[in-house]
Amino acid sequence: MNTVLDEQATRDLIARLYDAFSRRSVELLRQVVAADWEYIPEPAGAQPGPDQMTAVFARIDSALPDMSIQLLDVLIHGDRVAVRAEVSGTQSGKLLGIEATAKPVKFAIHSFHEIRDGLVAKTWHIEDWLSVFRQLGAFPQGVPGG
Repeated sequence: MNTVLDEQATRDLIARLYDAFSRRSVELLRQVVAADWEYIPEPAGAQPGPDQMTAVFARIDSALPDMSIQLLDVLIHGDRVAVRAEVSGTQSGKLLGIEATAKPVKFAIHSFHEIRDGLVAKTWHIEDWLSVFRQLGAFPQGVPGG
């Protein structure tokens, strides 16, 4: 059974999802995503569910330890939610093969979520990495232009 949450409950759920990412907390993530949550594109070798973010969160914590996410738009249509947000932080560790620069970065993210039984069941996620590379003044090795 797929129950559609009211708008405020959906906004609260989405805010908690992004708080889990900002805090890099799999424990918080487990409270807001389904046990079989799909994250697309999935991390290499990942299995569905919140634990797939453990390694991702560790990399983020190393690369952007002060990362924060600001929600700019949350659009709700039934069991679907679109989010436009901005990530900011200081690159303090290796990020996608680029050594630490100590430079601040800000970049856009866009996500689309499917809600099922009061939890996020599926996430499609896009990040503006080209903007990050320009701000850092570097491209990962093997990337055209790098």
